[in-house]
Amino acid sequence: MEDKMNNEFPESYPMTGGLGAYSYAQNSKYQRGNVEAAKEMIKEAIVKKFDINALSAPLNSISVADLGCSTGPNTFLAVQNIVEAIEQKYQLSEDHDEIPELQVFFNDHSSNDFNTLFKSFPPKRNYLAAGVPGSFYGRLFSKASIHIFHCSHSLNWLSRVPKEIMDKTSPAWNKGRIHYTNAPKEVVEAYATQFAMDMESFLLARGEEIVVGGLMVLLITSVPDVILSSNFTICTHLELLESCLMDMEKMGLVSESNLDSINLPLYFPAPKELMAIIERNGRFSIEGIQELGQDKQVSIELLTLTLRAALGGVFEKHFGNDIVDEVFDRYPKKLANTPIFLNLNENQKAFVFSLSVILKCKPNN
Repeated sequence: MEDKMNNEFPESYPMTGGLGAYSYAQNSKYQRGNVEAAKEMIKEAIVKKFDINALSAPLNSISVADLGCSTGPNTFLAVQNIVEAIEQKYQLSEDHDEIPELQVFFNDHSSNDFNTLFKSFPPKRNYLAAGVPGSFYGRLFSKASIHIFHCSHSLNWLSRVPKEIMDKTSPAWNKGRIHYTNAPKEVVEAYATQFAMDMESFLLARGEEIVVGGLMVLLITSVPDVILSSNFTICTHLELLESCLMDMEKMGLVSESNLDSINLPLYFPAPKELMAIIERNGRFSIEGIQELGQDKQVSIELLTLTLRAALGGVFEKHFGNDIVDEVFDRYPKKLANTPIFLNLNENQKAFVFSLSVILKCKPNN
């Protein structure tokens, strides 16, 4: 099937697989906390806004897709929350005697550790399961076949690093930095433009695949509208990693050219920015938006392991495994002496600022 949205093959940035000490499966408590925090909002949205009477009849099955599922176990928690909400919706309905079969699709890039994912499936589950490899920035499913989409903390990952920031002749060349934090405006604009293009591709694809009246739940790390991204805690953590690499470059552990050529494919939109993209697309109505917060103490070890599980693969691919060990040995030492950690109780909310967004497919899109 030819897809005009897939002229370029998206890059793949898999989380650290397996079940080892540095794996995503063992070090994704922050993401899990947001899935738990969004549970009641998702439940309420499905019970109140998922119109089963408007769906095609007879409805033999309901299809749910978790996009960017990684290796779990958070994906199973998120899916179970959705499944329980669907069951409650039918139990409360006076027009339906039994709950249709539930089919859940787990999606991520083909480079994802699907083996660990499949081995981790709950032994007792009340849904059928299947894996779907591929980028969610393009089509994955047949038209009007999915009733509920879920995507948690995956849309922050761009389909690719913006080309301009890799071009030495461009005003947006991001020399000496690994991210847009504290970068010139041309770099920030290049990242923002790439995010907007990716989100548009994502929404166009989902608009084809979702049934009319279907719901989409997005959990996305965001920067508050009222502060600059350079003052946003998660961006400061990336700046600390950059500082570690710069120290290593001065010591000859990494080359200047190698440092200049790495840029993290991560973008954190402001809520207004995200809402504007969704409204411009026009295929979905915004049914709810909620800031998610976690009142949990965060240790240096937890922060280090969380970042390593997410970014270790990017660094290893670019620098090699020995450099990954060195970077994440240096990072906690720098973190321990920064105001961001010393004043953690004050800044904690900024670190865990995420949004839960509920979208509904409009008719005649």
